[in-house]
Amino acid sequence: MPTRQPAVYIVANRERGTLYVGVTGWLKERVHEHREGLCDGFTKKYGLNRLVWFELHADFPSAFRRETQLKKWNRAWKLALIEGSNPAWRDLWPDILE
Repeated sequence: MPTRQPAVYIVANRERGTLYVGVTGWLKERVHEHREGLCDGFTKKYGLNRLVWFELHADFPSAFRRETQLKKWNRAWKLALIEGSNPAWRDLWPDILE
């Protein structure tokens, strides 16, 4: 069985669109759920299915701290974070499948 890898991620519905910050131990599986609309609630309602940023962590406490930090950030800071590593707002889903 694969080992869990703590990750913080941001999904969006389009470039500079609605954002959602989440944390998971199974990034591939979680993003798949967002892409297929299997997650009821905010992400399904707004069609947040494009992985635009993610960050892997060594442990869950650090991942949870980072998620909490990002959720408190204003929108401009989150946009700058995404555009710092993904200026074209490319869907990073293919990158995590490798």
